[in-house]
Amino acid sequence: MCLKQLCSFFATALCEIIGCFLPWLWLKKGASVLLLIPAGIALALFVWLLTLHPAASGRVYAAYGGVYVCTALLWLRVVDGVKLSPYDWAGALVALCGMLIIVAGWGRA
Repeated sequence: MCLKQLCSFFATALCEIIGCFLPWLWLKKGASVLLLIPAGIALALFVWLLTLHPAASGRVYAAYGGVYVCTALLWLRVVDGVKLSPYDWAGALVALCGMLIIVAGWGRA
């Protein structure tokens, strides 16, 4: 897997998390309804980024899931300020390894 694809997966995950986090701020924290505009843009970008991968959609979604887990945990640490446990790190490593296995087989399936 090339670094470009990995970065693309992380950007995709970040767009999805932002697209869901901003409406959450509006609904749960009383933030401005105007946050729905960048949320919609982030979710549209998320969908577009998923289409850029060269594999069948199901494989892309499966591989993306591993990167999403890692990105969500980094979000938990950086944005929410929650210290990650050894279980969080182990789960992220397992998810990322699963993603790498799936991607390694893209050209061989």
